[in-house]
Amino acid sequence: MRDPENATVEVDLPEDFDAFWAAGLADCASYPLDPVLTEMPALCTDRVIVYDLRFTSYGGLRIAGWYAVPRDRPGPLPGLVTIPGYISEPTVPKEWAELGYATLAIAPRGKLRSNEVFNPGYPGLLTHNIVDPNTYGYRGFYLDVVRAVEVLLDRPEVDNQRIGLQGSSQGGGLGISTAALMPDVISCVAAGAPYLCGIMTAPTLTRSYPYEEINEYLRIHPKDVDRVRETVAYYDGLNFAPKVQAPTLLYLGMEDDVCPPETGFALHRALTCEKTLHTYPHCAHHAGLPDVMRIVEDFLAEHLTPGR
Repeated sequence: MRDPENATVEVDLPEDFDAFWAAGLADCASYPLDPVLTEMPALCTDRVIVYDLRFTSYGGLRIAGWYAVPRDRPGPLPGLVTIPGYISEPTVPKEWAELGYATLAIAPRGKLRSNEVFNPGYPGLLTHNIVDPNTYGYRGFYLDVVRAVEVLLDRPEVDNQRIGLQGSSQGGGLGISTAALMPDVISCVAAGAPYLCGIMTAPTLTRSYPYEEINEYLRIHPKDVDRVRETVAYYDGLNFAPKVQAPTLLYLGMEDDVCPPETGFALHRALTCEKTLHTYPHCAHHAGLPDVMRIVEDFLAEHLTPGR
């Protein structure tokens, strides 16, 4: 019988883990952000202004997002980056803007408005160039979220001391990695059903996608198993977790067949920051939604105090 809370999830930590990500951040820094915001009147309301956003990220790719700010509210505003799931497209974040956040909903490379140059597809992203950590498709994807935070930091209406991250599944996993890569910037992280944690263990616990992509790849390329393991170690949330300094909220579905709860508990153990865990029996990958969103809103408000 499975015991998710106490299951062992092991991930090797590459010796050059920090140097690897420092090189990626340096590559990003070599490109001007060059953000371009275009107001979208059809999406605006009497309470929120919505912009189409484009900026430059890792490798010089132009990345899209939605940027929404509360109308007629003086700054400085707390900033929030919302991160989409694996197959999800970012929604226009009007609800968060109405609560008082300057909100950037990022569409990392491969998403519909950011896929002109990079488009591995879904399924496809998880195993794109998976035998080489330097060219693995997720490298730019992770760094796109870092660059989105940098866009917020450059906005005059945003308080640089109050930047939060929110997302579930892939959004939760990338919230962890981004907080680890920007420990002096991120104020809090709300991560639901975190994906990309225990990346080699998860496919042994589920046959659901996206992790089934790894099983399929290794059935075709069994000799690549060691190279795959070496690559994903650079991207595993369990290796990022000890570097997270921001208060972190995790929420898990105990019957999640997409991101097994064993990996969520392992992430919680690996975090050394202030952390809170909510678990939901009889819940699958939605991990307590929609009820848990009240907890998420309270958590973000506690650490970002919108409207202060």
